[in-house]
Amino acid sequence: MRLGITSKLFLALLATSMLAVLATSIAARVSFVRGFLGYLNEQGVERIESLAPSIANAYEQHGSWDFLRRNPRAWFSLLIGASAELHAVDASPAFRSRISESDLTGVSLRLALLDADRRLVAGNPDVVGADAPMRPIVVNGATVGWLAVLPFQRVTAGAGAHLQDRQLVSTWIIGAGAVLFAALVAVLLTHRLLGPVKHITAATHRLAAGDYATRLAVSSPDEIGRLSDDFNRLALALEKNEQMRRAFMADVSHELRTPLAVLRGELEAVEDGVRTLTPDIIKSLQGEVATLGKLVNDLYELSLADIGALTYRMADVDVAELLRLRLRGFQDRLNERRITLESDVPREELIVSGDETRIQQLFSNLVENSIRYTNAGGRFRVSCRGEREWVVIDLQDSEPGVPPELVPRLFDRFYRVDGSRNRESGGAGLGLAICKSIVDAHRGTITARGSPLGGLWVSVALPVTR
Repeated sequence: MRLGITSKLFLALLATSMLAVLATSIAARVSFVRGFLGYLNEQGVERIESLAPSIANAYEQHGSWDFLRRNPRAWFSLLIGASAELHAVDASPAFRSRISESDLTGVSLRLALLDADRRLVAGNPDVVGADAPMRPIVVNGATVGWLAVLPFQRVTAGAGAHLQDRQLVSTWIIGAGAVLFAALVAVLLTHRLLGPVKHITAATHRLAAGDYATRLAVSSPDEIGRLSDDFNRLALALEKNEQMRRAFMADVSHELRTPLAVLRGELEAVEDGVRTLTPDIIKSLQGEVATLGKLVNDLYELSLADIGALTYRMADVDVAELLRLRLRGFQDRLNERRITLESDVPREELIVSGDETRIQQLFSNLVENSIRYTNAGGRFRVSCRGEREWVVIDLQDSEPGVPPELVPRLFDRFYRVDGSRNRESGGAGLGLAICKSIVDAHRGTITARGSPLGGLWVSVALPVTR
C-alpha cells in the first residue's frame, strides 16, 4: 500500500523523535557510568589515601598483619577507629563531609588489605586479581602492604545494582513519554502543514477537470500562502484563455460561415434559375472567395506565429523605401474614398534588420486598417523618423475614433470596435493581431492611442541595424 505524504511526514517525525530519545538514553547511560560511578570511585580512592597512615600505625604497633588475618571484627574495628580518628583530627568540614559520604556509599565493604606480596590479609576478597586502585602502606621506609578498593561498577548486587536498574527504568519511562509526546506533535504538525496542501491538491483536480472558476483562500503569508496565490493566478489565466478560446472558435466559425453562406446563396440562385450567371455574379463570388482565402491565410499565419514556425529571413531593409512603396500602392484606394494623405517619409535610408516581405505585410495591414476605418473625405498622416537606436513609424487617421478603454484590445484576435469600426466596413479583426506578431518577431514595439486628427494613432518602433 502506498503511503501518502501525511503518513510519510508523520513517520519521519516519529522516527526522528525515537532516534533522539534512543540517543539521549544511551548518552544518559554513559553519563551515569562515567560520571556518577566515576565520582563514587574517586571517593573510594580518597578514602584509602586517608586510611593509609592509620593502618600503617597499627602495623607498627603489632609488628605484622597477623592480628587482622581471619579476624573480620578486628579489620572493621580498625576501619571504624581510623575514621573516628580522622574526624577528630581533621578540622575541615569539606573533608569530614567527603568521609561521611564515602561511608554511606559502602566504601568500607569494598576495601581490602594486602600484604607486601599482594596476598589478601583482610577485607573484600574480590580485590585480588581485579584491576583495583591501590595505595602502599609504608612503615619505616618499607612497603609492608597495600590498601585497595574495589571499583563501584564491579558491584553487581546490592544498592549499586538496584540504583542502576532504577536509573535504567526511569530512562525508558521518560523515553516512552517523549515518544508519545513526539507522536502527538507530529500529528498536529502534519495536520497543520498538510491541510492546506490537501486543499490545493483537491483544487488542482477540479481545475484539471475544467472547473476554471476554482479559487483558493489565501490565509497565510508563508510558502503555502504564496503557492495558493500562484494557483489563483494560474486559474484566472486558464479561465481567461478558455474564454478567449471559445470566443475565438465562435468568431472563426462566424467569419467562415458568412462568405460560405453568400457563396451558397448565389450558387443556389443561379442553379434554380433565379439569377443569371453574369460577370457581376462571378465577380461577387470571386470577392467572397477572396475574403474566405484571406481569412484562412491570416489564421494560418497566426497559428504559425503561435508555435514559432513562421519563418523570417532577416536582412538589412530600408524601412523608408518600403513605406513609400506601400503608400503609392494604396493611392488609388485613398483617392476613391477622398482621403487626404499627409506623408512625412525622409529620402535618406533608415535601415533595420528584418524580413522585407513581412515588413511590407505590416505596412499593408496598417494602411489598410486606416483606410477601411476612416470616414470618406478624412485625413491620413504617415511619418517615419530615426530616433537613436530605433526607427519609428507613426500612422494617424481622422474620425471615427476609438474609446480609450477599448484601445488596449485592438491587437486581440477577432476584436472589432462597435460602431463604425466593425465588419460592415470589411475585415475579420485579424489585421492588427498579425501586425503585433510581426513587430514582436522583429524585437520591436507597437502601440495605439487616440490621434489628434480624431481617429487612431498607431506607432511602430523597430530597432536599427548595428
